[in-house]
Order: sequence, then C-alpha cells, then structure tokens
Amino acid sequence: MQNQKLLNFAIRYGFLILLVGLVTYFSVAASGFAGPRSAVFIFQSVAITGILALGVTCTLVVGGFDLSIGSVATSALMLSAYMMVVLEQSALVAVGACLLMGALVGLINGLLIVRMKVPDLLATLGMMFLLIGLQRIPTEGRSISTGMTLPDGSTAEGVFSPAFLWLGRHRFDLVLENLIPVPVVLFLIVGVLVWVFLELTRHGRLMYAIGSNERAAGLAGTNVNRYKILAYMISGVLASVGGILLAARLGRGDIASGNNLLLDAVAAGLIGFAVLGAAKPNAFGTAIGALFVGILLQGLTMMNAPYYTQDFVKGAVLVVALVFTFALSSKRRGGGH
Repeated sequence: MQNQKLLNFAIRYGFLILLVGLVTYFSVAASGFAGPRSAVFIFQSVAITGILALGVTCTLVVGGFDLSIGSVATSALMLSAYMMVVLEQSALVAVGACLLMGALVGLINGLLIVRMKVPDLLATLGMMFLLIGLQRIPTEGRSISTGMTLPDGSTAEGVFSPAFLWLGRHRFDLVLENLIPVPVVLFLIVGVLVWVFLELTRHGRLMYAIGSNERAAGLAGTNVNRYKILAYMISGVLASVGGILLAARLGRGDIASGNNLLLDAVAAGLIGFAVLGAAKPNAFGTAIGALFVGILLQGLTMMNAPYYTQDFVKGAVLVVALVFTFALSSKRRGGGH
C-alpha cells in the first residue's frame, strides 16, 4: 500500500518536482539565471514552439499526429515575406493569407486521413515534404529580403510592414522594464484558449472521446470525421501563427530558420503527457513541457555547455517523460505488480 502511494505521488508530481529542481540548480550554478530578464528570454524562446505544440496537442487528442507543423510554419514565414516584399501587400493581407494557408493544409491533411484512409503519419509526412519543396520554388531556394534579385531578374522593392514587425518585436511595459514580447503574450492567450476548448467545452470532450475510443464515440453519435478534420485545421492555423511570429521577429523570409520547430514542438507535446500524471495530451501539460525545454536549454547555454549536446539532453528528457507516462502508469494500473 505504501509503495503504491509513493508510485502515485511520483507519477503525479515527479515531473513538476524535476522542473523545480532544475530551476533551483540553474539558479545556483548559472549566474543571472534567476533574474527577470532570463525568465522573459526563456518564455520568448519557447513561445513559437509552444504555439506549434498546442496545435499538435489537438491532433494527439483525437488519436492522430501532425508531422507537417514545422513545414507549415516555415511556409507561413516564407509566404508572409513573399506577400510583403515581392507582391508589396499590407501586413493584414499577408497575415490573412498565412492563416488561410494553414487552415487549407489542415483541411487537406484531415481529408487525406478520414476520407482517403491514409495513416496520419504518412499523410502529414507527405505534406511536410510537399511544403518544404513548394516554399522554395518562387525564389529558387533563396531567403526573401528587401532588394533581393528575383528569378526573373527584377528587384524586390517591398518592405516588411512596421505593423507586421510589431508582432515579433514589440515588448509590453508590464513592470519588468518593457520586457514582455508580443509572442509571449500570444502564447499565453493561445494556451488558455486551447485549454478552455479542450477541457471545458462539449467539443473538446468529444475530441477526447474520439481519441480514447473512436468506434464507441461514433456509435454514440459523434461526427468523428468532422472533429478529426477540425483538429488538423487547428494544428495548421496555429503552425501558421508560429511562422508569422517567426517572420515578424526575423524581419526576413529565412528559408532555414524553422529547422528545429517540428522536433521541439513534438517534444513539448509528448512531455506534456507526464505533467500531473495526465497520461494524455493536454494543453496545460504541453505549455509546461515547452517551458521545461526552454529552461533546460537556457540553463545549459548560460553554463556554457556545448551546443551539440542540446539535442541529446532534449532526447533524454523526452525519454524520462515517456517513462513517467507509460511505464509507471501501467504499473499503477496493474496495482504495482
């Protein structure tokens, strides 16, 4: 009985204890880590990844998986830059085009999965490669910036709108000496909205029911296909939001800037399974997972750890999280046997 209580405690609070321990260690070992500027930098570094991870969470909830989010984000980055720099459109038009593109990609992914019966990993993997190739065609694989020479020999004369750059560079003056960037605020807003949608609305509960037992949910009258498509459309739109924020922060269409977005977002979403012993995809856990990765990387950077060790550390953390989620949870269900 005592062992079972300890096991339940470890499953429920083990990851949060690990998070607190990590913060405490870096606060002591890395000078300046505990300051407000370091905290804001951590939030800024995970804001875009966290938004993408929240989209992945929605597909995980319905028993799916979206491998195309990184390429959707980079496509949104390139599309927004192309709209403003090459086509000389306004920020509003560029943002609208990116959100529409994300929703369309999500719709196509959903239709491939529910109508054509293509497995989700294969459908979204195919979409990932399709978008990686498509986003490079208009500029022949080059990044987009004002004054660049286009494939037809002309010069791109458009510029990034100040209103667009505001999305990635403005900082709100909220006590911490003008420190809070817009992407951090948007990450928090998106996190709350996704949490409310999944946990407190009928639609969110039905999506969880589909992920738990798709056949039973269908027999109960749930439109399974519609909710699956909705999940992938949410994922696509949120990935586009991430790409827009990245483009606004960089001020150029950098073709290689989103290389790590997919892996980091997936890691945050899967780490979220271990938070509070949820053992299921959830918005709160995903946000904590993204924050955990950010704290880990910031602490290692401030301690001058070699950059090439970061992926190894992220992988180790993900393995630990999955052990908390699946191995210990199965022991609890088995009564400790």
